[in-house]
Amino acid sequence: MISTRRQFLRGVTISAAALGAPGAFAQAVATAVTGDGPYYPDRLPLDTDNDLLIVNDGLTRAVGEIAHFTGRLLAENGAPVRNAFIEIWQSDVNGSYIHTEGRNDGKIDANFQGYGRFLTDAEGRYYFRTIKPVPYTLQGQFRAPHIHVAVSKAGRRIMATQALVKGHEANEGDLITRRITDPKLLETLMVEYRPLPGSTLGELTANFDIRLGHTAQELGDGSIGGIGKAGV
Repeated sequence: MISTRRQFLRGVTISAAALGAPGAFAQAVATAVTGDGPYYPDRLPLDTDNDLLIVNDGLTRAVGEIAHFTGRLLAENGAPVRNAFIEIWQSDVNGSYIHTEGRNDGKIDANFQGYGRFLTDAEGRYYFRTIKPVPYTLQGQFRAPHIHVAVSKAGRRIMATQALVKGHEANEGDLITRRITDPKLLETLMVEYRPLPGSTLGELTANFDIRLGHTAQELGDGSIGGIGKAGV
């Protein structure tokens, strides 16, 4: 019998990761790099596990659509990358981050962890339980729904990017989609949210594979395009 929440989350990693769309692992273009953004936590929460819906051992979960956010970390040649830290952070349903300067009109869901991390397994897989991201306007800047994702290996940050919601109407006006000039690169950031089979809570599953290697570079005009070699 699984006795703790963390044991449970570790135990469902493999099955949850398998819910990704068929063929998703065959992605050939390296994931576009967009950077951390301004709201990477300036103070990490005490709870940094991969369940962002519950803080510590609280009984009340965060508000929002439950999403199982999974994927694999792959090298340039498609080989899985094990023992790498995947970090994610995102706003709550109010458009507020846990960053002290990322609060939207002072509203924040105290039950949303806002940040989590996970060590990839032998197949490069990772898993988070979180909420489906929402659009927001914060400090005058509009953003389409997205989850920030960063990868570190052997204590060194390799890359940071953002996973957007595929097909969302807000994507057209988002600053990231306007900066990326190559449609193939933009597609590497798009994630489809699908109903979780058998769920009675309206849960969703989303697969976001991250391929390292040749990554997009920021150009002189501020757009993202072109291909350059990135250290791995």
